[in-house]
Formats: sequence, structure tokens, C-alpha cells
Amino acid sequence: MNSLEWLAATALMTALFWVPYILERMMALGIMGALQPVDPEQMLKQALWAQRARRAHYNAIENLAVFATLVLVAQAMDKAGDSQVLLATQVYFWARLVHFPALTFGITGVRTLAFLAAFAAQIIVALRIFAG
Repeated sequence: MNSLEWLAATALMTALFWVPYILERMMALGIMGALQPVDPEQMLKQALWAQRARRAHYNAIENLAVFATLVLVAQAMDKAGDSQVLLATQVYFWARLVHFPALTFGITGVRTLAFLAAFAAQIIVALRIFAG
């Protein structure tokens, strides 16, 4: 796979991160209850792991905005084929895949390492963009 395919896979993965915490909401409130407007009081009653999953999903979206921009700029500059950019897109995908369950289940050390690996991947792409 090339850098853009890894980016697309990352975007798809991020798009699916809502599924676990919405399923938990459906189990707790029923399908019709889950379709009702979100009540902040009800969100506090959601299982702790589901609250963390929601935070992990939001974190993934926030970071994907930066990473996708960098990869698309690298592509526009004809640098997305660079071996370092390709490796960075792969590292980013796997790091975010590890980060989501680590944050969801409160595995702090793993979560932090996965976050830092994904951040390093962002920096690598940025450096390749600005390299002469």
C-alpha cells in the first residue's frame, strides 16, 4: 500500500471508532433510547470504558486532521512516495490502532507510547515536507 492508501485506511479506522461506545449506549438504553438526544446526565452514567472510548475517538479525529493534512501536502509536493513518509503513515496507522483500546481500557503506559509514536510519525512527515 502507498501513503495515501494508509491514510485512507487510517481515516476509515477512525470513522469506525464510534461503534463500541454507541453499542454500549444501545445496550444500556435500548435502540430507541440511544436514538434520543444526548442528555449530559446520561453520558455520566455511561460505562467508564465507553466514556474513554468516546474520548479516544475524539482524540483520533483531532490528530487525524493534522496527520491527513501533512500527508496530503506531501502528496501535493510529490513526496508521498518517499520511503520515510510511507513508513510514517504505516506507523501512524498502527499506533492509532493501539492507542484506541489502550485509552479505552486505561492502559496508561501503552496509551502514552502509542500516542508518542503517532506524534513522531506526524513530525517525520512534516520534516520530509520541509526537507530540501
